[in-house]
Amino acid sequence: MAIKTVATNRKAYHNYHIGESLEAGIALTGSEIKSVRAGRVSLGDAYVRPEHRELWLVNAHIARYEASSYMGHEPMRPRKLLLHRKEILALASKVAEKGLTIVPTRVYFKGHLAKVEIALAKGKKLYDKREAIARREVDRELARAVKRR
Repeated sequence: MAIKTVATNRKAYHNYHIGESLEAGIALTGSEIKSVRAGRVSLGDAYVRPEHRELWLVNAHIARYEASSYMGHEPMRPRKLLLHRKEILALASKVAEKGLTIVPTRVYFKGHLAKVEIALAKGKKLYDKREAIARREVDRELARAVKRR
């Protein structure tokens, strides 16, 4: 099956230590799926909230589809994630016990179905972020030096 990535959450990799990840389906309306196919998705401040034995994608922005009627979708509405019951309960218990959070890392199409990759994550401290930035700059300098030779 062909996998086409629509959006990635680069901010999540900066703000969190990413742990295990899962693939989840997402319940979308007709105008939302057309907007996702057009690539008009932003996961910047999005997170996943367990609520009443269900998982909800919160703060994900899917832009309005221009060709839809005046009854189009709300861009920031919570969207239900589709997983097996055991997976939902396992994720919810890990979030409750260990102080972890669930963040979406990317939205993609697997065949004709829209999927969201979600991951268990632990927040980074400020010094971790600074260390990652410094490491990235050192790697860039090394790459430049190698390229010059």
